Amino acid sequence: MAREYVFISDLHMGGDEQLSALEFEAELLSFLADLEERGGDVELVINGDAFGLWEYAEVTGSERLERVIEDHPRVFEQFRETGEVIDITLIPGNHDYDLACYPEHADRLAEYNLSLEPEIAITREVGDARIWIEHGQQHDSSNRMPDWGNPDALPVGYFVVQRIVAAAGRFSGRAKGDWLRDIQSVAPMEEIPRWLFSNYFYREMSPYLRAIVVPLLLFFNITLLYLFGTVLEMMGILPAHFFTDNPIVRALGIADVVLEVLIAINLVAMFVLLVCAIPLWLFRRDLHHTVERFGIVLSGVRVGQGDEPFLRAAREVLESNPDVAVYVYGHTHRASLTQWGDRLIINTGTWLKKLQRVETRFSRLPGIYSPSFRLNYYRIYAEGDRIVVEYEEIETDEPVDLTRFQRLIARRPPSPEQIPERTVIDPDGALEAPSRDAADSEETR
Repeated sequence: MAREYVFISDLHMGGDEQLSALEFEAELLSFLADLEERGGDVELVINGDAFGLWEYAEVTGSERLERVIEDHPRVFEQFRETGEVIDITLIPGNHDYDLACYPEHADRLAEYNLSLEPEIAITREVGDARIWIEHGQQHDSSNRMPDWGNPDALPVGYFVVQRIVAAAGRFSGRAKGDWLRDIQSVAPMEEIPRWLFSNYFYREMSPYLRAIVVPLLLFFNITLLYLFGTVLEMMGILPAHFFTDNPIVRALGIADVVLEVLIAINLVAMFVLLVCAIPLWLFRRDLHHTVERFGIVLSGVRVGQGDEPFLRAAREVLESNPDVAVYVYGHTHRASLTQWGDRLIINTGTWLKKLQRVETRFSRLPGIYSPSFRLNYYRIYAEGDRIVVEYEEIETDEPVDLTRFQRLIARRPPSPEQIPERTVIDPDGALEAPSRDAADSEETR
């Protein structure tokens, strides 16, 4: 039993073509080297999705792991060196589910001092209590495994990755920039259509067409105001020429002509959209009723659902296992620390780039997906008869892969949820520096 445990997850190393790029390689190598230098009775646990094996469409079985090793030789060599000093344990997630299906993977990873435990959940002892560790995909209906360890029993999420994510990696070289490979950073999946449209608008659209479309969108609100004012004039509520044929506006000369053309185009567009909206609404309503009649329902982690399915599963584990002090999971890519009574639920987040949708300064323009990294890890250890959970983020340069126009019009993204650097569970049930109460969190969702 180790004296101290370090947790990370969701590295997603691997994938076809440009998906194999590892933007945080330098930080990961430094992190592993620091653990090696510090040494001691430490176990590093990567609780799922260390590798992006589903992201390989051209190879199958054990060849996928070989491709990861081939694509990231420096990381695996550092695994070997660090693993000579401390224990390194992997458990499968959904993206590297192959690790649970092929026994030869354990022997291959052992060559790099990586210990594979092909279980859906494991535990570790800390002081007089236990840590419950899992990736969490079994609580996501799109990614839970119907028959753990069966390579042919695959969830819907696998086919989504194969058809969409792996394809994005292969075709990302055709895009203007390498934005398409960031599709694996878009979560949940419902965001993908809006993300694709946003990148089409700001990156792929012809700059000449965008130069025409942007002013139309920016003047859309002015058009609404003009239309509203015209109606008020016709009703006699406003004096004549207050909006229409205003002498002050006519004094603008050519600018007045341009403004009137933009307003006219927007009025036509609004009329067309209004006409199309009625049949489209009827079609959507009928389709929804048909889907309900056939018993088809959406599954997976939906927008707005957050981590509630995973918090609910954690509470069930904690209720049935009173000796478990800390529940650790990943999968959702959202690092967090949640109090449940005198115990803790922690999410290990991801080292992938995170894309957060932010509104623009002009409401009619498409939203922008602002990139950031949150390279983080947790340390859990016993301190006397207390259990200590420490959280730390690794410094990294913020990516600047937004276009100049995107940076100009994007609002500032909200700050991520703050996680205490140190949280202590006392034997008397007291909890120092908790981030939030799970029960309160459930009520406010």
